[in-house]
Order: sequence, then structure tokens, then C-alpha cells
Amino acid sequence: MRAALVQLTVTDDPVANLAATLGFVRQAHAQGVQFILTPECTNGLWSNRAAQKAVLRREEDDPTLAALRDEAAKLGVWLLIGSIALLTGDEDGRFANRSFLIRPDATIAARYDKIHMFDVNVSEAEVYRESAAFRPGSQAVIAQTPFAPIGMTVCYDVRFANLYRRLAQGGAQIITVPAAFNHITGAAHWETLLRARAIENGAFVLAPAQTGFHAEADGKGRRTYGHSLAIAPWGEVLADGGTDPGVTLVDIDLTQVADARRRVPSLQHDRGFDGP
Repeated sequence: MRAALVQLTVTDDPVANLAATLGFVRQAHAQGVQFILTPECTNGLWSNRAAQKAVLRREEDDPTLAALRDEAAKLGVWLLIGSIALLTGDEDGRFANRSFLIRPDATIAARYDKIHMFDVNVSEAEVYRESAAFRPGSQAVIAQTPFAPIGMTVCYDVRFANLYRRLAQGGAQIITVPAAFNHITGAAHWETLLRARAIENGAFVLAPAQTGFHAEADGKGRRTYGHSLAIAPWGEVLADGGTDPGVTLVDIDLTQVADARRRVPSLQHDRGFDGP
């Protein structure tokens, strides 16, 4: 199976972001891809929550989701929309950070709301409180496809190995990690974390990423690390998207999942223990 990781440099303008995404999706399809993946925050990145709220829509009204569903049907491909920021009915007004897997007939095969919120102090100048704007999900998701069961995660989830273990033991052979990874933590941890999740679970890890500086209308913005990665079940880096927006192709041999799990059957060796 041939997959494509779409790497984006989104702004706070969903219309412009959609145009760029559609261009890369079409470029990927032209190269014989059956499965296309976009990064977290495909419809945009915002630091101004009031400005974000003014342009976001509920799932049923979101133009980015509608357009990408239509495009998946036109091209006849499976499409992972890494995530879209959406309005919710929550009383506190927080948004959803939701990943979608779209079938080739435009129907939604699965939804996953990011569970772990990026509430960190990267440095004195870079403090993030994702939970102030987004409410966390609570449900792990495995989507069934004709080619493999897919475990769906998003970005900061990658630091929580227990989620990936549950997905692998639940049957996932491919685990998706769409991300808008911080440029500082990305340089230090991104590849290591992704390779660890692949190795310990004997699964393919596909991680399309945001990259570069994400400008906003008020002059603010943030930087992300890029380097969309595809990792094999034995831990090899199969493809690296570098730091420019674009499409990275990877050919996936799913027999490698069974081979890795046969050679090191650690998914069968979990044991309970006491303490600490």
C-alpha cells in the first residue's frame, strides 16, 4: 500500500488552508496513493481564541470537513484528516480537536477527539494551555479499513505509551499521529517518541506534521517542527518530510507487522505488578 503524508504550514485563515491542503491531496493522488494523511490543525492554528471562535464551525457545518470528504470521494482514496478545530455544545465554550478517517465514498469511518492536552511550559517565552481552549476526548478509537485496523491518536498523545499499547493490543496495525509539534520539543523528542511507539507495539506509525512559522492576522504566530515521519514496526524511519510543506510518499508492507510481533511478541507479555 502506498500512503502519503501531507505537511502543511497553516495560518489562521481556514479558506487559504483548505486550498493548500486540497492541492497537496491531489498531488498525492496523482502519484498512486491509496491512503492520504493530513496533520493536526488542518483548518488552522490560532493564539487568539476570540478570533478562532469567530471562524470555527460545528462538525455538521464545517467547510473544511465537507470539502475534504468530497475530495476523498472524487479521488477514491482513504483520507485521514489529522484534526480540525470545531465548535462544540460544551457549556464552557471549549472546542474539539477532532481527527476524522474518511472512506473513499465520503462517509466518515471514524472520529477521534484528542485525549491528552498540551499544557506545558516549553520555555519562559513559550507556554501552552491547550485545555483552556479545547476539551479533551475520553475514547480510544480503532478504525477498520480493508487494508488494516488503524489506531487514531493526535500529537501530544504520543507521550502516553499506555494509549498506544491499548490500541496495539486491540488489533491496530497502523497508528496515526498527526501533529503540530512544537519546534523545540520536536527537535529533542519527536523522532525518538515515534520510533518508540512503533517498536514497542510492532506497528506502523504514520505522523503527518505541521511545519514552519504559522502567521496570524494580528502579527502573532507560532513555530512547528515539521519532519512528517513514517516508521516501520521494527523502528526504521521509512520517510521524513523535512521542513518544507509538501507530500511525502511511503510504501507500506503490512506483513512487517506480523513479522515484528512474531520476532518480539511483547504484546503478549504484559504482566500486572504491585506498587509503587
